[in-house]
Formats: sequence, C-alpha cells, structure tokens
Amino acid sequence: MSANEYKTEEQEAVTNVDQEQEQEHTIESAEDAPVQENAQAQEESGNARIAELERQVEEHQQRYLRAQADFDNFRRRTIKEREELAQYATMKLLNQLLPVIDNFERAIAAAKQNSDFEALSKGVDMISRQFIQVLEQEGLKSMEAVGQPFDPEYHQAVMQEQSEEHEAGIVLEELQKGYMLKDKVLRPAMVKVSS
Repeated sequence: MSANEYKTEEQEAVTNVDQEQEQEHTIESAEDAPVQENAQAQEESGNARIAELERQVEEHQQRYLRAQADFDNFRRRTIKEREELAQYATMKLLNQLLPVIDNFERAIAAAKQNSDFEALSKGVDMISRQFIQVLEQEGLKSMEAVGQPFDPEYHQAVMQEQSEEHEAGIVLEELQKGYMLKDKVLRPAMVKVSS
C-alpha cells in the first residue's frame, strides 16, 4: 500500500469515527431533550407553587393582623365597659334609696317644728321598713340565728354561756344581726353560744 492510499484509509477511518460520534451525540441530544423539557416543566411548576404559597402566606398574614386588631379593639372596649359598670353599678340602688333619705329629712324637719316624739318614732319606724324593703329587693336578707346550731360559716361566736335548757353549740343570743346577699354571707351574725 502506498502512503497516499494509507492516508486516505486513515482519513476515512477518522471520518467514520467522527460520524459515529456525531450520531451518538445526536442520539444523546435527542434523549436529553425530553429530560430537559421535563426539568423545565418541573421548574415552572415549582415556581408557580412557590408563588401560590407566597400569596397564601400574605393572605394569612393580613387575616392575622386584622384578627389581632379586632381583638385589641374588643379588649379596649371591654375594659372601658367594665370601668363604666363599676363606676355606675350602684346607680340603681342609690335611686331606690333617695326616697328613704327624703323621708328622713321630712322626719327631722317635723321633729324640729314640734316635740311629738311618738310621731317621730312612728315615722322613723316607717322609714326603717322602707329602707329594709329596698335592701331586700336587692337580695339582702337577715339571718335567723337564735335557736340554730352554731355554724362558723354563718355565725361568729364572741361569747359562750352554760345552758341547761340547750345542748352545747346552740346559738342563745344574737348580739349583731348577720346578713346574706342572695346566696353569700355578707356579714356573719355575732352570737352567744351555749357550752
């Protein structure tokens, strides 16, 4: 074989190798194309999902801020209402007591004009009943302690006395009335108890 023929065969072999490599590269490129398209589609889908999540986060943040503002307004309004209630809670009771004060003033004025103490006594008794009636309307009632067994929830023992008529622990005498406000003890009765 001559040198020229050898070179031509060598060139053909190199050309064939180049063509084969080109074909392989074309095949690889063709195979990679769907993978690249798939990767692009996944990236676009991921970006859309991220955008959607960011929108949802922003929406939830706005809802949270509105709810917090509503709660702060509610708390301020409740505090203000509670203060007003505490300030004016006694208004109804005081309105009911005003006629009692008026009657006391009339009784005092009448006592100054004439010296009829019997009339004054009757007037004060009427005013006392009126006053007790107002308090009872508000839920205040006096306790009946005499003859009852001693109960530390309702009675405060300040004295003890031997008694042959009563067994031990019975209230003999009420030294100061006790009062209940609805179902709670407002003031326990001060009592003398048998021993």
